[in-house]
Amino acid sequence: MKKLLVLTAIASTVVLALVACNNEQKKETTSTTAISQDSLIKRGDYLVNTIGCDDCHSPKTMGPKGPELDIEHRFGGHLANSPLGKPDMAVMKNGWMLMSADLTAAAGPWGISYAANISSDASGIGNWTEAQFIKCMREGKLKGMDETRPLLPPMPWPNFAKLTDTDLKAIFAFLKTTKPVENVVPAPKPPTEL
Repeated sequence: MKKLLVLTAIASTVVLALVACNNEQKKETTSTTAISQDSLIKRGDYLVNTIGCDDCHSPKTMGPKGPELDIEHRFGGHLANSPLGKPDMAVMKNGWMLMSADLTAAAGPWGISYAANISSDASGIGNWTEAQFIKCMREGKLKGMDETRPLLPPMPWPNFAKLTDTDLKAIFAFLKTTKPVENVVPAPKPPTEL
């Protein structure tokens, strides 16, 4: 019986020591896996380019193969001085949504919405906090602020709401490194003004 108690005590001590060692390793691993700012920006660059933020948030010019990015205004949203014709209401009544030629403005039952400036300029997201950006993407709130209007179609914010915090932080970190494009995007137009 004494032997059994001694063996149990030794086994318990060994198990506790192993558990304690494993806990230390977990703490070390957690602290060494923190993402560097450079890695976060690179991840954000990857996400922005694969998700397609340029599709709506960057003006285009017409090239020989169709729309091409206007690099000077990349992420500048719908340019304030960009001419925009009146949308054909008859087409929209048949269930269609219309897009401007450079894809930075959309017309539908909600009226006309314009792609936001998401460049690092103050007229874009230059003055935003990371928390505002995450709230904007998670809750679809303009500028990530309470008491503001919801983001309008075709912005797919419900899809962005499913991204991890790390991915949203990465996108924000990358966008803050982009060339600032000074451009105050026009306010949306309600259907009554079409």
